[in-house]
Amino acid sequence: MPKQPVSRLSDISPGARFRVLGYTDQNDYSAQLMRLGLVPGTEVTVVRRAPLGDPLEVRLRGYSLALRPHEADILDIEVLS
Repeated sequence: MPKQPVSRLSDISPGARFRVLGYTDQNDYSAQLMRLGLVPGTEVTVVRRAPLGDPLEVRLRGYSLALRPHEADILDIEVLS
């Protein structure tokens, strides 16, 4: 299956994998996400969503992280599967 860019993390379904390409905005929140391991090149798996879609659980580098999709939409990502 060809790789396809997706503009928003909130559009990704549970079970999908993506790669972090960068950030659309450099601010305190993007700096915090980088400190948590979401640096360019990192492969991430979407584990699940809360019933109303917020937060979103992702798995990367051996641990799980909960993200609010509307805040994490500053990530530029590429869907892998």
